[in-house]
Amino acid sequence: MASAELRNRLEELLKRLDIDTICVDHPEVFTVEEMMPHVAHLSGAVTKNLFLKDKKKKSLWLLSVRHDRQLNLSDVAKRLGLGSGNLRLADESLMLEKLKVGQGCATALALFCDTDRSVRMVLDRDLTHGGHQRVYFHPMTNSATMGLKPDDLLRFLQETGHEPVVLSFD
Repeated sequence: MASAELRNRLEELLKRLDIDTICVDHPEVFTVEEMMPHVAHLSGAVTKNLFLKDKKKKSLWLLSVRHDRQLNLSDVAKRLGLGSGNLRLADESLMLEKLKVGQGCATALALFCDTDRSVRMVLDRDLTHGGHQRVYFHPMTNSATMGLKPDDLLRFLQETGHEPVVLSFD
């Protein structure tokens, strides 16, 4: 399914859930650094998102944190009770299968495609409790950035069956 069609399906779902969004279209980007000039004017928290796999248990995780966070995946794995060194970036083919997006497009908003609820969500506490007006994610394409209110993000995750594990990354 094309990213434009998936974006339309996402926007229809958000509309049905009465979730107010703002969206900025921009050139295709593959890193947060490439994206920042296009979203620097926005008020709120821009995210970076990693699609991860636990190499022992084969479980899948989507990690969304504030874009300026430095991450240690061994530390994240320990905090999730997975054992140090067990989290790795998952293959793009697995992300395409589960979230219907490819490299550079990992996003919490893609969880509506995870209909078997096999992906666990890990959310930076700052995104929901940091006083941000909006939090920003790609809407199924890396040529746009969509912002929604933190409470609406939590409601979206609950509606899609993805109650997040919330961790502090300070």
